[in-house]
This record gives sequence, C-alpha cells and structure tokens, in this order.
Amino acid sequence: MKKGILILLYLSLVVTGHSQQLGQVVLSRGSVLSSFGFVTDQQVIIRVSESGNLIEWGTELESYRYNYQPGKLLPYMGRVDYYGQDGDSAFRGKVKSIGTCFFTYYPASEVTDKAGKIKSLGKLQFDYFNQYDNVAYKGKLKVAGNYFLGFYSSFDNEAFKGKLKSVDSCPIIYFSSFEDKGIIGKVKSICSVNFDWYTSRDRRELQGSLKSGRFQQVINGVTYILF
Repeated sequence: MKKGILILLYLSLVVTGHSQQLGQVVLSRGSVLSSFGFVTDQQVIIRVSESGNLIEWGTELESYRYNYQPGKLLPYMGRVDYYGQDGDSAFRGKVKSIGTCFFTYYPASEVTDKAGKIKSLGKLQFDYFNQYDNVAYKGKLKVAGNYFLGFYSSFDNEAFKGKLKSVDSCPIIYFSSFEDKGIIGKVKSICSVNFDWYTSRDRRELQGSLKSGRFQQVINGVTYILF
C-alpha cells in the first residue's frame, strides 16, 4: 500500500514538473526573434516576447490543414482570467491565468528592467538581464524555467548584435554583414542544423527565401519556426 502511494506521489511530481515547458522559438523572416512559445499541460501555446511580455496564446494549427501557416495559432476557447484594477499597478488588468496555467508579474517596486514583466508562467520562473548588462540585451529574458538564454552583444557584428545567440547549450549563428546582401542577418545554423537561403544572385522572386532546410525544425526538444 505504501509503495503504491509513493509511486502515485512520484508520478504526480513528474507531471507537475513537466506541466509547462519551452516548446517553440519563432524567428520572423528567418532572422528576428519573434517569440518564445511555452506549452501548457492543456497543450495551449503561450507566446512571450524576448522582453518578457505576453504576446498571444492558442492551440497549434496542424500542418495538414488547408492554407497552413507555420506558427499560426488557433484561438483558445477555454477560460482566461485577468488581474483586477485594485492590484499592483505593474500587473493591473493583465492576464492572470489561461486555463490551468497561472501568471505572476514583477511588481512596480522592482527595478525598471523587471517591473511588469512575467515572473512566473505556471511552474516556470523567469529572470532577466539587468541594467548592468550589455545594452544590446539588458532587460531581455535570461532564464525561462530550466533554459538559459543568450544574446549577441553590442560589440558583435551589426547583422546579428542583440539577436538570440543560444538556447541553453544550443548556439544560433547568423550570416554576417560581410555575406551576400540577400542573406545578411538570416539564420545560418541552429546547433548542428544548417540553413541555406537564396541570395541576391538568384531569381528575384526567390531572393531571401529558404533554399534548403525546413521552416519548422525540432532541435533538442524545441521547435524552431522560421516564417
């Protein structure tokens, strides 16, 4: 009997620990970080900006659907609650919960680099680069749950300074300003996965579009979406 209870308790902790996770990294035009997507236990995708602000939420649009668009979300039809107008000014009127996923925010008394930004999303704790960090990434997400995020500094090449540099141990490399003008700033590789783009020497209608590699690529359990 005791053994059965211990097993149930362990399974409960495992489920709780995995109830939210980083599931997506969305890069618009294959270059600029658009959002981080976190997946809840109800399979709701919650998208957060690099600065820790809630952007959108919904359920994933399956790739077999007509007129499929990578990264597009279907509206979430479940319950969404908001903080009232009598709370802390930093999160007054902001989303309090989406389904079973609850949000907290850094209060107005926090430093300006954190005040009003998401502090926790379900079980995931968020932290940010502060005012003493490099100007290219101060105020941006530094930690999202178990993931550590890195950004290129203001001393890096003009084509990618301030852009997402790594998700934990997975490096993200971009084409520099010394490359063909049609691919400057676009993703060159994510971990060991390479991307090839049409250059300014190709047909006009192809220039800047993906030549090889997939618009959606699962790498180390995270789906990277280039749209």
